[in-house]
Amino acid sequence: FVTVPQISITEPRGPAGAPLVVLGAALGTETTLWDAATDLLRDRYRVLSFDHPGHGASPVPPEPFTIADVGAGVLISLDSIGEREFHYAGVSLGGTVGLELLLAAGDRILSAAIVCSGAKIGEAPGWHERAATVRADGTASLMSGASERWFTTASIEHDSAMTTRILNSLRDTDDESYAMCCEALANFDVQDALGRIAKPVLALWAEHDEVTPESLSTFIAQGVQDGRVHEIKNASHLAPAEQPAAVAAVLGEFFVRRTMSKSLNL
Repeated sequence: FVTVPQISITEPRGPAGAPLVVLGAALGTETTLWDAATDLLRDRYRVLSFDHPGHGASPVPPEPFTIADVGAGVLISLDSIGEREFHYAGVSLGGTVGLELLLAAGDRILSAAIVCSGAKIGEAPGWHERAATVRADGTASLMSGASERWFTTASIEHDSAMTTRILNSLRDTDDESYAMCCEALANFDVQDALGRIAKPVLALWAEHDEVTPESLSTFIAQGVQDGRVHEIKNASHLAPAEQPAAVAAVLGEFFVRRTMSKSLNL
């Protein structure tokens, strides 16, 4: 028996009665990754975000878990505030959670954006190696490499407040929780299950992202029943932090089309 990890969610922000949007962050980051984009989305939507196990406000999990278990924890948290249907967007690890939610609870999801992510990310040995590194040396040992993977040179040079804040989230993430997330990603592979996903899916990739390049987004968009792909310019792996206006604009238009289709029973 696996205990579903407890997932902390923020209070929804936006107009009462508006469609709900749920946002998932990347490995080693917190809900604040989405702050700037949330400010732009909440004019038309109620927006909340969640922290992965042992990240931000979510407690340290008592035992290992899968990506599907994280999705189950998100649903439990939404149930606790009486929310059923929602749009979803998740970055990297948050994107993998989105794919598991689409597979396990597609009836609850209106549409989903999988941002800088994949149906499988990397190879298992690499994830196990990173888990071992963090257990030995802590998440702070990853900060230099993360900066190069997460941000463009322009962001590092001209928006040091943003990049420093997000890197500090990595430093502050619980070491064991981060390692367990790595192990969950090592076991994550839904490539052969994409064809079961019927809800609209937008796969977003970033121009300078070497972690999850265009090919992974194209694979998702072509694998699901109703998929499309879109590029975010001038961004690396954490596109919503580097280009919040561009990401919010694309998400807002994608979500509104599905909301309108549902209201017309299309």
